[in-house]
Parts: sequence; structure tokens; C-alpha cells
Amino acid sequence: MPIAMRNDRDNVYRVEMSGLLRKMELDQCQSQLAAEMRRIGSVRLLIVLDGFEGWERGANWNDLSFYLKHGDSIERLAIVGDERWRSEAIMFAGVDLRKAPVEFFPVDRATEANAWLGSGSDPSKHERTER
Repeated sequence: MPIAMRNDRDNVYRVEMSGLLRKMELDQCQSQLAAEMRRIGSVRLLIVLDGFEGWERGANWNDLSFYLKHGDSIERLAIVGDERWRSEAIMFAGVDLRKAPVEFFPVDRATEANAWLGSGSDPSKHERTER
């Protein structure tokens, strides 16, 4: 399965994406995450793109229902991946729509991404995501 989610610690959830991401699989992951948010409240997400090949063509990626219903329950979102995916991943994450800070970290800065997710510091002190 190209997408898997697990609880790393406290309210930090790790979502690993590999291969070609299909809309149906993302929907299933979002349903699991929504259930966790109902159970524990707000979450912080670490999205790891490992061997990621992109998004299924022809799918309705414009569906914003999860974001509209649960977007305010995401406190921070860190994306770790190959620089090749920076722009598309930031757009896909809806960085300009979110109240929560979103940061992209190259693979060699994965430890920093984890630290940033766990911090309460001002995200402007870190390298800002290009918008």
C-alpha cells in the first residue's frame, strides 16, 4: 500500500507515502486520521515521501471536504521528501489555505522536521516554505 499512517508520539502522526498515490488510498488514510482526531483532538503531521512517484492521474484531487471539516485540527504539517516534490507537495498540502504552518524538509533534514513538529517555536525561525 503506497500510504500508511501511524502514531509516532503524543499527537504526532507519521504518514508515509510511496509509489503512485491513489485517491482511494488517500481517502482511507484521511478517514483513519479523522477518527484519531475525534479521539484525541488536534494532531501534528509528518508526511514522508519515500520512493514517491506522484499522484494518480484522472482522480478528483480537488475534493476539499477533509480539509474543510478537519483542517483546523491540524496544528502543524511537516513534509519530508526529495526536492523534486517540493512545489507539488506544498500545493497539494494547501499551504495557502491553512492556518497551521506547513514546512518542507529535504530528506537529509528529517531529524529537523521531527524536532520542528514537536516544538512550539515560531516557524519563521526556520527556513520558510516557498509560497
